[in-house]
Amino acid sequence: MKKNKKLTTASGKPYFENEDSMTVGPRGPVLLQDFYLHEKLAHFNRERIPERVVHAKGTGAYGTFTVTGDITKYTRAKLFSKAGNRCRVLVRFSTVGGEKGSADTERDPRGFAVKFYTEDGNWDLVGNNTPVFFIKDAKKFPDFIHTQKRDPRTNLKSPTMMWDFWSLNPESLHQVMILFSDRGTPDGYRFMNGYGSHTFSMINKKDHRTWVKFHFKTQQGNKTLTGPQAEEIKGKDPDYSQRDLVDAIERGDFPKWTLKIQVMTEEQAKKFKWNPFDVTKVWPQKEFPLIEAGVMELNEIPANYFADVEQAAFAPAHTIDGIGLSPDKMLQGRILAYPDAHRYRLGANYEQLPVNRPIVPVHHHQRDGFMSVDGNHGAAPNYYPNSFDGIVADKDYKEPSMKLDSTLADTWDRNENDDDHYSQPATLFRKVMTEEQRKNTVSNFIGSLKGVTGPKKKEILTRQLDHFRKVDKELAMEIAKGLGTIG
Repeated sequence: MKKNKKLTTASGKPYFENEDSMTVGPRGPVLLQDFYLHEKLAHFNRERIPERVVHAKGTGAYGTFTVTGDITKYTRAKLFSKAGNRCRVLVRFSTVGGEKGSADTERDPRGFAVKFYTEDGNWDLVGNNTPVFFIKDAKKFPDFIHTQKRDPRTNLKSPTMMWDFWSLNPESLHQVMILFSDRGTPDGYRFMNGYGSHTFSMINKKDHRTWVKFHFKTQQGNKTLTGPQAEEIKGKDPDYSQRDLVDAIERGDFPKWTLKIQVMTEEQAKKFKWNPFDVTKVWPQKEFPLIEAGVMELNEIPANYFADVEQAAFAPAHTIDGIGLSPDKMLQGRILAYPDAHRYRLGANYEQLPVNRPIVPVHHHQRDGFMSVDGNHGAAPNYYPNSFDGIVADKDYKEPSMKLDSTLADTWDRNENDDDHYSQPATLFRKVMTEEQRKNTVSNFIGSLKGVTGPKKKEILTRQLDHFRKVDKELAMEIAKGLGTIG
């Protein structure tokens, strides 16, 4: 470490009196002219930026992504042009519903956001540790998140709000089944899978589009916590998952995940039994098997948490050539909401921050705004087209047109199978879970549903038990016994 570095003010002036305020005599009062006192206190008052509305509590690490499979038939993305290609990544793991000070072992989905720093710009794959989500339309998202936050009257978390919403939205059932299974509380971030969850698209060199889902499979093996284990850890170490990740990387035990994709052709999508862009449902792997694409390793803890984790801004809108979007309604909503959230928290120039800055040159005509730190493009013009800067729109990066199924602006035109919210939860409960996992899931449901209170208690419980009955009669019966609603 370099010695004798002079203490300075933020403007660079060397300064000595860092521990004592300038006063009239040794007993005061303090003089207004002690500008460094003002600077320190004023900055201190502004050290906290607004926390994320969702995914507020999280941790992050840098690493590398290496291409191991050949998927060039699906995508022209330079990153995937050949096996062995590598790029740097930043991954942020998080809980979803809690505040920044909440415990890591809460029963909550886990965020799994990956920023790939590629030669074609930044690609953000922003997902969770589950392949599905609670709702299929972004218009419901604020309502859903409000139920996961605090009751506006009591300022307490409310099982009544949660189960009222879920019982009125059966599309949530698949994710709710996962959440209340042992998978609802992974044993740290290293031992869980990650999913893009949404349907995305890939475009190859022939301009042919294929629909795709992304899966990160942990190489550490899946490990989960039971409800009682999670509760015990919550009281002993609320930062359990962050500590586990930091400790593992610092001792050289670098966690790895294998990236795999599922692909579906446009023709298959047209004939699929339900809407393939519905994020509350999965694509059966027997029909659409997993294809290996690469391996991700995390091997570096950021030197400064605030700079590289708190200020990290991930957005599904950030794609690269060869990887695109889809008609998924939730995804369409997120490509608006996420950049908007970052502009609110970090400012219009959030992508100039080092953690968010692409490794390639950026050429556009966006100027000004708070904290423009890249020289604001100097004397270059701020309009397009112009005769001076030589910036051109390259037609080689034009995406093929997306075919629409309808020209009718109608929210209700859908396949009747789209409203089947029970088949996949039933398969999960009866065929995927072990007997022990089924017992734990029932116990977790009972524990949460016992928290429902108030004049609508019977109505909410009856409605939710009816959903469970449509999934599995034994499931509903065991939960009803535990709640004492049957003899």
